[in-house]
Amino acid sequence: MANSTLEGAAASMQPNGLDPEQLAQQLDQLARGQGIQRWDLGASCSTDSSVQVDRGESKQLKGAQRSAITVRAWNDQGLVGITSTSDLSPQGLARALRGAHDASAFGNPDDIPAFSPLATAPLPQLEQPLRQPVGILHLLDTLREAERDLLGRHPAIGTVPYNGLAERRSERIYLNSEGACRHQRQTTASVYLYARAEEAGRKPRSAGAVRLAYGAADLDVAGCVAEAAERTIAHLDYGPIETGRYTCVFRPEAFLDLLGAFSSLFNARAVLDGVSLSRRESLGETLAVPFLSLHDNGLHPGNIGAALFDGEGTPTARLALLEGGVLRNFLHSEATARAFGVAPTGHAGLGAKVSVGPDWFEVSATAGSDGGAQGLDRHAGLGHGAEEGRGIVVIDSLSALHAGVKAAQGSFSLPFDGWWVRDGERRSIEAATVAGDIRQVLQAIVGFEGEPEVTPGGVCPWVWVEGLSVTGDA
Repeated sequence: MANSTLEGAAASMQPNGLDPEQLAQQLDQLARGQGIQRWDLGASCSTDSSVQVDRGESKQLKGAQRSAITVRAWNDQGLVGITSTSDLSPQGLARALRGAHDASAFGNPDDIPAFSPLATAPLPQLEQPLRQPVGILHLLDTLREAERDLLGRHPAIGTVPYNGLAERRSERIYLNSEGACRHQRQTTASVYLYARAEEAGRKPRSAGAVRLAYGAADLDVAGCVAEAAERTIAHLDYGPIETGRYTCVFRPEAFLDLLGAFSSLFNARAVLDGVSLSRRESLGETLAVPFLSLHDNGLHPGNIGAALFDGEGTPTARLALLEGGVLRNFLHSEATARAFGVAPTGHAGLGAKVSVGPDWFEVSATAGSDGGAQGLDRHAGLGHGAEEGRGIVVIDSLSALHAGVKAAQGSFSLPFDGWWVRDGERRSIEAATVAGDIRQVLQAIVGFEGEPEVTPGGVCPWVWVEGLSVTGDA
């Protein structure tokens, strides 16, 4: 696919003001006037307000309007060109269509996308209430109070260097020349607090928390403060850990981060491009322990900001990736689905080359299973796979995922924050890395502890994995 970029920005997209049907009619008339029979458009826009503070003073107050419009056009030879713009005026759309059509002359004949066959299928019903913005001054007052509360939780907490409170109104559209007309409006809000604590003669320790909601008034700010304080204080009393192999217990967010770093395992685009550990023939193979099931479920009620459709207009749906440890499906766009002879799954992103990516992972025990070994207790350091006297390692959060993961090879070596639990005693680990292979991790899961927890990035229980290599300073 060839790419051409337009710089004109004569008109901006105003949130909650788009009329997709009128826009579709306008595009159809403009395209016919230029002799373009086949086209589509994906657009998104948002109005954002955000604040940051530093010891009670406003550090940053920011408001922004953002828009992104992508237009594709097919020529008489079936080749496709693509262009981007931020101008929704008739003149801007006409230039975008003309630019895309001109670029189609240089399109790749070996990679020709088509319309999703599901672009006109009914969309799922999802409860997504629209909230009124509270205003940037209210955001500032709320964040100041949250910072003050967090600083007062422990004498060692001296600063909250990373913090933010934001609210957003946004819209998404997908249109094509065969009658697809998708439109979604959303409001979302987020707060994050990352505290830094330091005691005399000791290294600084940090931890944080995040909360999401449909509106700023709905945010659990108190819960965010409490979690950030608890996690930070729990890392103050730290010590070294001996290098060796340990049973590790992953916090839900940490395990989801690890899975996300290796999502190419389930990505049909990565499979076709030869950069995935999976192959075409991998479907039906056993990748994990029999009590593990993994779904991509962008429609989960805990997924604030869920998209009803992907970049090609395909409806979002719950998709089984692993069932009973067996690989059942890949994530697909229209083009990859066509190559595999299946239906698109709703995971495409519109671009010069259509990308594929996960929405929201859901990790759970396979129906009818007990979720692995029973009697797992991370607080006492007791459970199957926890060697007597050696204890277990509880992994609170992983770092350097961008650098410490070799997705095409399956290996990882990542710094982490966590605790060493021995004989019922828990102590924060001063500095350590955990290393392994994702295929071995999925086969070495001992069991799940507790009910699945909803996090900003998915839903997952605490996950026990035996035999991981931990390198410490001791």
